[in-house]
Amino acid sequence: MLVLVLNFGSSTLKWQLVRPDSAARVAAGKVERIGSGTTHAEALAQVLGTMSEHRIDAVGHRVVHGGEAFVDATRIDDAVEAAIEACVPLAPLHNPPNLAGIRAARAALPDVPHVAVFDTAFHARMPRRARGYAIDPELASRYGIRRYGFHGTSHAYVASLAAAHLGRPLNELCLLTLHLGNGASACAVEYGHSTETSMGMTPLEGLVMGTRSGDIDPGVLLLLARDASMDAAALDDLLNKQSGLAGLSGVGNDLRDIEARAAAGDDRCRLAISVFAHRAKKYVGAYAAVMGGLDAVVLTAGIGENAAAMRWRILQRMEHLGIVLDEDRNASAKVDTQSPVARISADNSRVAVLVAATDEELSIARQAASIVRRQATVDTHSAIPIAISARHIHLNLETFERLFGEGRTPTKFKDISQPGQYACEERLTLIGPRGRIEGVRLLGPLRSKNQIEVSRTDEFALGVDAPIRDSGHVAGSAPITLEGPAGTVQLSEGLICAKRHIHMTPEDAKRYGVTDGDEVEVAIDGGPRDLIFGDVLIRVSPKFQLEMHIDTDEANAAELSPGARGALVYADVTGATASLRRRRVDVERAGAEGG
Repeated sequence: MLVLVLNFGSSTLKWQLVRPDSAARVAAGKVERIGSGTTHAEALAQVLGTMSEHRIDAVGHRVVHGGEAFVDATRIDDAVEAAIEACVPLAPLHNPPNLAGIRAARAALPDVPHVAVFDTAFHARMPRRARGYAIDPELASRYGIRRYGFHGTSHAYVASLAAAHLGRPLNELCLLTLHLGNGASACAVEYGHSTETSMGMTPLEGLVMGTRSGDIDPGVLLLLARDASMDAAALDDLLNKQSGLAGLSGVGNDLRDIEARAAAGDDRCRLAISVFAHRAKKYVGAYAAVMGGLDAVVLTAGIGENAAAMRWRILQRMEHLGIVLDEDRNASAKVDTQSPVARISADNSRVAVLVAATDEELSIARQAASIVRRQATVDTHSAIPIAISARHIHLNLETFERLFGEGRTPTKFKDISQPGQYACEERLTLIGPRGRIEGVRLLGPLRSKNQIEVSRTDEFALGVDAPIRDSGHVAGSAPITLEGPAGTVQLSEGLICAKRHIHMTPEDAKRYGVTDGDEVEVAIDGGPRDLIFGDVLIRVSPKFQLEMHIDTDEANAAELSPGARGALVYADVTGATASLRRRRVDVERAGAEGG
């Protein structure tokens, strides 16, 4: 398959012709001076004129802003084009040329499928606490004010490279990715998902960049507007084009020039280097705290891949976080498309530190190919039964005996829907800093790890911050105290909000066109309120029975409460069923399937 990747800017068109299966570049180029006598359509015509001998199977378009509408790469039709146009107010400098390029390409290649890949998509499902600003929610909603994040294609791509290098599934890792270039951003990639990122509603927020300020006190802008008579246009120009490394150093935005001047004694250049490194270091510590620890730090883009001295400045003296750099490895690290990852951490470093060569064009090509090959389609017709999962507890033998007495075993109350699992007579009290929840039922049989599953409403009542996790992934989760008839146990981890999921047999998975670990969108139909849930995990085992599990908060959102449930752990929903809409495009899997 040949995918033409197009990145239309206001004055340039960057393009590559890519074989996603082999990661081979067949051709590449750049058309400049768009808008100065050359239209987007004419620029594209120049490109297409150079590849008459090639048959283009798909076109992948980079689109900067997808707003709240797009959470994945999406095949373009008239409705998608209109939705991209609706996002223009959120990215007035970027979406218009992206859109002009899409229209030109669809007109020039009407029989070829076109796919939009959004910079914002990877961050679209950040937790609400991470995407909101501390202003009146009604005002924010009226003007679309929220944190969207950018560089998502790069963050997702290098996270998948890191997972492959470490030989571990991406959904088991807590990664910090640092995209450091003329544009710079940090991302907390927790179990394969962006849970926090440094850029916000616009690319201005966060790290120090080439010409952008990054984080700045809004009061500074008010002062400049009031005392320096700077209007919105002047402030926009200051923050986007005259700040960052260029504003601090006074000699431009190229770190190589700044480092050379700093070595010669230029104090402004030394300050620029220090501020850049300090800001990045702050985000490393913050995101380690947000995720409860790190498995790896990944540095990419122009500065991240090539500036050894800056990497050292950012990550030195972080032994308390488990980060220990190897000076020789850092100095000699070289990455490219053939050898895309280099480890620069010391052998005794608990956290791996990797330099990774980002390749957004290849990622766009692979995602476009995945869409075109219908790898993201599923059986959308067959209904899936739904069960509401109330708070419940899984214990190992040691903890069970400490709570109920040595030699005791769980007492079966009744079987639940999944074969071999049952609700127990035994119940416990959950104790958090803010409150208690009594009568929480134990599930059997006993497991190898303690795991307590609660809803968001429960965690608020307890006064804890429980991460959303797949069952069994309790490392670094929230602490909780359990009180039973024979004693009290303080667990340092184990409390989670369970990720919504669907149990399936292998036969079910084949019928629905999904595999274990896939994430899908699910439409809830037939109840009082139709709703769509994203990021629903597919879990496949011969031991399972087909059923979707959602917690009580999610059931309430869809108005699916079946009435009084007493203390039962699972309650079937009558009338409403779930149906799959589509499978989430997995950058890691798309790369593996592509070769």
